[in-house]
Amino acid sequence: MTYQKERSTKETDIKIQLRLDGEDSHINTGVGFLDHMLTLFSFHSGIALNIEVDGDTHVDDHHTVEDIGIVIGQLLLEVVKDKKSFTRYGSFYIPMDETLARVVTDISGRPYLSFNATFSREKVGTFDTELVEEFFRALVINARLTTHIDLIRGGNTHHEIEAIFKAFARSLKIALTQDDYAGIPSSKGVIE
Repeated sequence: MTYQKERSTKETDIKIQLRLDGEDSHINTGVGFLDHMLTLFSFHSGIALNIEVDGDTHVDDHHTVEDIGIVIGQLLLEVVKDKKSFTRYGSFYIPMDETLARVVTDISGRPYLSFNATFSREKVGTFDTELVEEFFRALVINARLTTHIDLIRGGNTHHEIEAIFKAFARSLKIALTQDDYAGIPSSKGVIE
């Protein structure tokens, strides 16, 4: 099944399609480093993404990065609402050479982000590293996830961010996996 959403503001025009088959992603955000991170996210989560963005990157990358997080989060919320059963919890560690990141995710219906990462540098190329937290905050709030992101050991800034994106992707993949339990994975009988 394909989920799709568009978001148009005075700052960005975004079209995203999301599929759980994990094949044939096409990502063009106008922000090269983010394209790279979303390609890794797609591969490691098994979620195919087709993304086209026209954003005000002549100002900076903030609006584009945040708005993409918003739309991906909204699409993930639709996926969760459609699934009859899923594991709900996922956690993963990713080492990237000298760097180690851990992400723990709960498809809880209660949005919360704990972001504990201090990056070695303020930029990777032209990309502002502070936008990593903005992206995940937008995604987590709109997908209604509880997510803890921890950069346990740092080093190369590219590796630090890449480890976080990969660990998030893998934790989400586990959380979305079909569970043997038939029904919503909550003693309350509802995820809200």
